[in-house]
Amino acid sequence: MKQLLASVLLVAPVFAADGPPEVTKRIHESGVVLSEIMNAGDKAIPEDLLQKAQCVGIVPNLKRAGFIVGAKYGKGVLTCRSENGEGWSGPSTIRIEGGGIGFQIGAGETDVVFIVMNRSGMANLEKDKFTVGGDATAMAGPVGRSTEARTDAMMHAEILSWSRSRGIFAGVSLDGSTLRPDNDDNAKVYGRPVTQREILRSEVKPPHSAEDLYQQLNRWAPYKKGE
Repeated sequence: MKQLLASVLLVAPVFAADGPPEVTKRIHESGVVLSEIMNAGDKAIPEDLLQKAQCVGIVPNLKRAGFIVGAKYGKGVLTCRSENGEGWSGPSTIRIEGGGIGFQIGAGETDVVFIVMNRSGMANLEKDKFTVGGDATAMAGPVGRSTEARTDAMMHAEILSWSRSRGIFAGVSLDGSTLRPDNDDNAKVYGRPVTQREILRSEVKPPHSAEDLYQQLNRWAPYKKGE
């Protein structure tokens, strides 16, 4: 019995960094959402945009409440490329609240994906709280295999976003939404209080639960030297 207890105590810390089941599930679901969207052919995020993204945020099952303006709330994950572009940071649990949801109307849930196109946008994400469209320029993203229909305004936006609800996938505006790190969840994942900046700057070791998400990111947004 003593040997068994000792073995459990030795193994437990290896898995502790993954955090509680609901957080681990959210990280896993984010990878599933990205995989399903990117495997949708002409109804996907343009690969060339995703490959240029500095950060990727995924919010599975964001909740909407009828026709009430601003009635939106969800938790998701955010990860950014390392400074040399060769890898991805650990996932940070984020909260998204308020704002419009574009063409989406009615109660229900939707998956939201957004990408941050430059280091300036990434710096905004490191704040305790920032407003999309206020602190960072944002637009609904284009849909398709490539960005042939892109506009100059779109290419200068710091954040591009999409949503999927009931099988419909389209660009969606997140203007007015607020984003902030969920410090409590992040402390559970990383085993100690940790800042958004530490996570996004790859200053903490990522949890094992992020492996599936990394697999999708490395498939659809691989690092290309010289870009």
